[in-house]
Amino acid sequence: MEPDVSIETPSIIRIAVLPIGTIPPPLLRDYHSMLLRHHTIALSAISSFYTEHQKSPFTNQPWESGSLRFKFVLGGSPPSPWEDFQSNRKILAVIGLCHCPSSPDLVSVTESFNVACRSYSSALVRRCFAFCPGDSQLEDGDKKGENLILFPPSDKQTQEFHLQTMMQDIAASLLMEFEKWVLKAESAGTILKTPLDSQASLNSEEVIKAKKRRLGRAQKTIGDYSLLAGSPVDANAHYSTALELARLTGDYFWYAGALEGSVCALLVDRMGQRDVALEDEVRYRYTNVILHYRKSFIQEIAQRVSPLSFELEATLKLARFLCRRELAKEVVELLTNAADGAKSLIDAKLGYQRKAAFFCRQVAQLYLQQDNRLAAISAMQVLFMTTDAYRIQSRASVSKVSVNNETGTRQPDAGKMHHHSIVSLFESQWSSLQMVVLREILLSAVRAGDPLAAWSAAARLLRWHYPLITPSGQNGLASSLANSADRLPSGTRCADPALPFVRLFSFPLHSSQVDIVKRNPAREDWWTGSAPSGPFIYTPFSKGDANESSKQELIWVVGEPVQVLVELANPCCFDVDIPPNSAKVITLSGIPTAVGPVTIPGCTVHCFGVITEHVFRDVDNLLLGAAQGLVFSDPFRSCGSAKLRHVFVPNISVVPPLPLLVANVVGGDGAIILYEGEIREVCINFANAGTVPIEQAHVSLSGKNQDAVISIADEALQSALPLKPGAQVTLPVTLKAWHVGPVDSDNAVGGGRNAGETQEDQKTELALHCLFTMQVQIWPVSNNGDPQEKESVVPPGRRLVVPLQICVLQGLSFVKARLLSMEIPAHVGDNLRDEDIETESNTDRLVKINPFRGSWGLRFLELELSNPTDVVFEISVFVQLEKSAKEDDSSPVQDSPEYEYPKTRIDRDYSARVLIPLEHFKLPVLDGSFFTKDPPPGTPSSSRHPSFSEKNTKAEINGLIKNLISKIKVRWQSGRNSSGELDIKDAIQTALQTTVMDVLLPDPLTFGFRLVRNGSETKAQSPLSKGSVLSHEVTPMEVLVRNNTSEAIKLNLSVTCRDVAGQNCAEGADATVLWAGALSGISMEVAPLQEARHCFSLYFLVPGEYTMVAAAVIEDANNVLRARARTASPNEPIFCRGPPFHVRVTGGEM
Repeated sequence: MEPDVSIETPSIIRIAVLPIGTIPPPLLRDYHSMLLRHHTIALSAISSFYTEHQKSPFTNQPWESGSLRFKFVLGGSPPSPWEDFQSNRKILAVIGLCHCPSSPDLVSVTESFNVACRSYSSALVRRCFAFCPGDSQLEDGDKKGENLILFPPSDKQTQEFHLQTMMQDIAASLLMEFEKWVLKAESAGTILKTPLDSQASLNSEEVIKAKKRRLGRAQKTIGDYSLLAGSPVDANAHYSTALELARLTGDYFWYAGALEGSVCALLVDRMGQRDVALEDEVRYRYTNVILHYRKSFIQEIAQRVSPLSFELEATLKLARFLCRRELAKEVVELLTNAADGAKSLIDAKLGYQRKAAFFCRQVAQLYLQQDNRLAAISAMQVLFMTTDAYRIQSRASVSKVSVNNETGTRQPDAGKMHHHSIVSLFESQWSSLQMVVLREILLSAVRAGDPLAAWSAAARLLRWHYPLITPSGQNGLASSLANSADRLPSGTRCADPALPFVRLFSFPLHSSQVDIVKRNPAREDWWTGSAPSGPFIYTPFSKGDANESSKQELIWVVGEPVQVLVELANPCCFDVDIPPNSAKVITLSGIPTAVGPVTIPGCTVHCFGVITEHVFRDVDNLLLGAAQGLVFSDPFRSCGSAKLRHVFVPNISVVPPLPLLVANVVGGDGAIILYEGEIREVCINFANAGTVPIEQAHVSLSGKNQDAVISIADEALQSALPLKPGAQVTLPVTLKAWHVGPVDSDNAVGGGRNAGETQEDQKTELALHCLFTMQVQIWPVSNNGDPQEKESVVPPGRRLVVPLQICVLQGLSFVKARLLSMEIPAHVGDNLRDEDIETESNTDRLVKINPFRGSWGLRFLELELSNPTDVVFEISVFVQLEKSAKEDDSSPVQDSPEYEYPKTRIDRDYSARVLIPLEHFKLPVLDGSFFTKDPPPGTPSSSRHPSFSEKNTKAEINGLIKNLISKIKVRWQSGRNSSGELDIKDAIQTALQTTVMDVLLPDPLTFGFRLVRNGSETKAQSPLSKGSVLSHEVTPMEVLVRNNTSEAIKLNLSVTCRDVAGQNCAEGADATVLWAGALSGISMEVAPLQEARHCFSLYFLVPGEYTMVAAAVIEDANNVLRARARTASPNEPIFCRGPPFHVRVTGGEM
């Protein structure tokens, strides 16, 4: 019976692949993998190589859709005695593989290939492929022979194309050989036998019977070759004839074979098609196949040969064909029948050994009937002879080579089981017999006074059969182990382990303190890419590429502790440093002492006074058998542990000593609590805890909110290099807390402390990566003792991750922000010199006269802040002032001065308003470019009022706002060590966007008043002017009208004088002011960006406070003026009124 069989197996041609000469194993695998790609050759591809010497017997050959299928057997296989019965078992072609550089003599290669082909007499085609021949080998064409094919040196793609051509040639040659064989068999006939046929001389009746069967068997074999040739229709015709002849002659075995071939022909003919009717037909035919294989059983030769293996093979083929969820019950029944048959087959093969073991046990029992030590020793020796048959032999009796094969490196075939282990698991059904034999060995060893043999027998009995032993029996075995150990010297070792069961649990990777990074010697910035680049400190996708994911590497360092986690299980009822029926994971520690690769096949356990070696693979095989239902129990599952888990074993290598850097956050454990906007400096102390100095170091960041790190004083670390063992260095890191998020104003103001708790604290983990290494210089010595040139050996680097757990709490929260304005009327006073304006303090710089409105104005940014925390905040406003002309000339390098306003205190659970004074800033000219052009007629307007043109004003507006924001800083302080800065950018932008037109754009017309005395002019500008106007005197005055636009404006001007009650005091019967000149209906035209004057005189009758107000109505206003005034109708007049000017009138002489 062969593995991996299926119903389509009879249609596959076997080709032996043999290495010829010396060929490296990696190249052999490469060549074999190239062959595997050509397991199917289409018939349409071999037409150019095929020659029809005579009419083909395959009349229904599907040249367009058919194909030949190959199975490449690397190393070949011995001939099967069943080759006549199933032609697909024959080796029908031989392909030799040769590597010319390793085997330069082509004559020797040809002879070796011919000798290898003699073992395969059934081979119809022979080819030897020689790869990478030299020039002399290519030119020497006479020696290569007809079957030696040279593959000239070329790239892999060309070689594969050449190999495909050769495989097509082999397929055509096989097809022509099949035709010759079939034509020869049809004309001359052939004799076909199987091991089931009698080997003795045949009598006359048997000769006649054999002649009748010969024709049916020949038809069946022709059908096999038709199937191998890719012609299922021809094969089915021959199988039908063979079935009829086999039925008439009672040749049940060949009848089953022909029926099995007909099913294969049916599936090949309907390749890719599958329906219920086809499944029912296959099920029906294969049921008959199994039945006729069973009928062909001959009792007389059952011990020598049996068709049972074919019956099992047919059962497995049908189960594999029907294997799907809907037919699970039927498939399970088929597999159960196959398992029962396999057991009987194994019993038949092992029958002789078991009979010998049975008689040995009888002899041992006779010895045990004698009560003396020598008889017990003899019984023990005889029983040792039976352990191989019963699969209970001690590991000490296994050869050293076998032990090394089992306990060596487990990575290449992890999870696989050897043949004897599988047989042992299948034989677990007769464990009671094994237990009896082990008890007899234990009894004889105790009588013989051999404590080590007794300990070994008790250990095997307890370890492998504990589920079948009662608790009292387990305690008895434990006592036997303890008693035997008492008679053994201390430190005795035994090859057979007892308890507990030990399996690998995991290999702990390096902690963040000792993480090792491979270095690229070709790059100076070897640390680039070592730290995670994303927002996560650990990224599972950054652990190598797809090709490296199958085998992880683990690096250990000489002199540094390492750990391996193992799981122990005690499924028995007594205590062995582990409670009964329990499991636990322990850590095995060690320190590497030498450089090189390391394998861990098992561990050493001291239990019951004896030292034993526990091999992890043995437990893995046991658990695999338990998972497949082949053994009684899983000791770990019975102890409550997890189910069977695959432990990935990395490639472990030990490197020379490396630097070891440790770090700690000064004054804490790395957990930092900050309020929003808080700036704090954190000091991290690095120390070299290794035995070698650190030559290079590089600091990087990973994790979320990396912009929270304002600065890292990396120069402090670089200046301390090389960092010798035991040396320390402190690295300052400046952090700034980020913004948590907006809070609802109602909750922030009225909710009190509970409202502050509704805002979830935002936590993050920021990692500071420090990659460091050393440089090792080695001077190799030549043979004569002189040092050669030094060679640089690049050791791996290390990554130290310092986690900074930052918790940002909500601090001061913004409720709202708005822009407030205040105007202080100008005074008409005495003479004022221009140089007086230069003598202003820092405060006065924020309170300037508006040159376009003629009044003193203030603008405030009001921020309403809420304090939902449990601490008190003090708010300080710093305004960066512009330098005066003198300051700019005297100190051009220094920064602009800052003015600090008085602090504002905000208690917890309270809110407060902070006023930030803003300087006046205006655009110089009111121009039409600041407004969008009028839309063309018929275009619907999306807004009632015109909007700013983004093309012309966006950059200038943003520049002015950013300039203003850069001058204002709002800082807070809480306690002695907590301070920070508020981000007011969004607040200022929000406050300015609503009134940006009023703030930035000047008025179209601005007005001012002057006193005219003795030919000199006094301009009303300063609120500090203390001069006044006398009553009962004529006071000459001027009103100045300025045009702030780029076009001339025609206007109608009027001047009004009001008293303290706001009444016009220059008109009416009760007028208190007399005037000369025109005060209303004054028509004038003001040039662009120029001023116009109008003179008049006033005579105040009553002392007091008076207010002068100028107003004008603009005539023929353009679109710019209407857009600035936000008029709704083109006929609506545009009215401009100036700010009030105060006039202080004192009493004069009558």
